[in-house]
Amino acid sequence: MTENHPLVSVIIPVYNGDRYLAEAIESVVQQTYQPIEIILVDDGSTDNSANIARSYKQVRYIYQSNQGVAVARNVGISQARGEFIALLDQDDRWTPNKLSVQIKYLLEHQNIGYTLAKMRVFLEPGTEKPSWLKAEYLSEDIPGYIVGSLVIRKSVLEKVGEFNLHYKFGNDSDWFFRANDAGIPMTILPETLLYKRVHGANESHKIQPMTAEMLQLVRSSIQRKRKQNISKDR
Repeated sequence: MTENHPLVSVIIPVYNGDRYLAEAIESVVQQTYQPIEIILVDDGSTDNSANIARSYKQVRYIYQSNQGVAVARNVGISQARGEFIALLDQDDRWTPNKLSVQIKYLLEHQNIGYTLAKMRVFLEPGTEKPSWLKAEYLSEDIPGYIVGSLVIRKSVLEKVGEFNLHYKFGNDSDWFFRANDAGIPMTILPETLLYKRVHGANESHKIQPMTAEMLQLVRSSIQRKRKQNISKDR
């Protein structure tokens, strides 16, 4: 690693993800940016995920009993050695230039805490479109307000804090709310760098619990801002 090419730690949580896991890992291995370390945290899988992960010499494999994706992400982050952190879900994939584009921007803009990018959402063949998924999301690239789009300075992640274990579906949204409430500068880059897969087995179909958690997230954000305003007035 050099000053112009700092180490990036890529965290991949997995739970019974053998159907798409190799594709996700390959998209990281094929990144044009180096150096990277790949930390895969297996959240108690009972399928072939472990064998797939271990077949890649570039992957540092960590196993834990099933505790949820937030715990898996936090465990991976705790083991990360990189100056920058990137996350990828087991069923999504990156474009080969993703890290190159985002790290270059962060190195050139030291005031920016993290970057997102555009993403392309696609339906796995044979999957019924979820009610929340607007038709235009499938026909045009959209801002990627999800962790698979995220590259963040580790120092900023430590300031904002870990992923909240209270939220099963919205722990990534909660993190973005907290980063915003903390005033962390960020940028959404115009390039499309993530392919987001929607299929019957992923959490994207579970609209009711996701909606309930989003309401909780909004309330929590409002409460944080009120406390901040009270502190400023004192």
